Amino acid sequence: MKAWMFHTTHQPFERTDIPEPTAGPGNVVVDVKAAGLCHSDVGITEDETWLAIMNTPVVPGHETAGVISEVGEGVTDWQVGDKVAVWPMIGPLGYGINGGWEERTEVSAEALVRIPEGVSFAQAAAATDAGMTSVGALTAGGVKSGQKVGIIGFGGLGQIGARIAHLEGAEVYVAEINEAVWDRAKEAGAVKVAKDISEFKEDELDVIIDYAGFGTTTAAAIETVRREGVVVQVGMGKLEATISTNALILGKVSLIGSNGGSKEDIAGVMKWLATGDVNPVLTEIDFEQIAEGVQMLQDGTANGRLVAKVAD
Repeated sequence: MKAWMFHTTHQPFERTDIPEPTAGPGNVVVDVKAAGLCHSDVGITEDETWLAIMNTPVVPGHETAGVISEVGEGVTDWQVGDKVAVWPMIGPLGYGINGGWEERTEVSAEALVRIPEGVSFAQAAAATDAGMTSVGALTAGGVKSGQKVGIIGFGGLGQIGARIAHLEGAEVYVAEINEAVWDRAKEAGAVKVAKDISEFKEDELDVIIDYAGFGTTTAAAIETVRREGVVVQVGMGKLEATISTNALILGKVSLIGSNGGSKEDIAGVMKWLATGDVNPVLTEIDFEQIAEGVQMLQDGTANGRLVAKVAD
């Protein structure tokens, strides 16, 4: 079957043929219908640090949704034909084990989340990382109704995080360099939108969540959040940042790292998707265009979350 393969950093993804998987004990095979693309897919081609969690060569793709086509021994809660999304934290998917950039993928039955009616495969794929990680960061920051919450980046993760923070009763402030999406940020519930989080210094933000993670964004968040406020670092645009420890210490700022989330986070996001209260912008591409999609992410020309979809 066809797949995209990652070998090592500074090399392009390879479109190749690999053997089809079979369902081992406790596992299922999922016919992939949609698989997301993420800025970390750019990162693994540029930064050797990623290799520490990878088992190469490997099929990337940690946002996966599809239909079960084979059930392994001992699997009793799932059957052929079930529509599922895949929790990516086991493996982890697309890094330690083959992910969704292939026609069929073998995954643990423990990683499956049922797709509810009204949610497309593309939406479900995005929910597994962009959705899960967005909600996980809100949880890590202790975001609650009535708080002032800063969101850095209104891309694949930030658009979901901002919307759900608003739905949960927070007052949302969005920092996004791309002015073309400012209107969408306001429609999602943002009370203010600016190019840089530092422009909200006088607003005394309780929590700032950095969904971009380009180093300078982290530093600006620490210097902007209110005294004894919380900064949650989740974006991995760059894997290093230079921060003011003076601002961190004297401001008694809590800096928290957040990575992923739970299956319950995915299910929660899909419930919002099913009601239509959360409707993130997704750009669908063909599986043959995955390498082009990664380049779009690298160039900053992607609109919303990129999802590679199998043609019906």
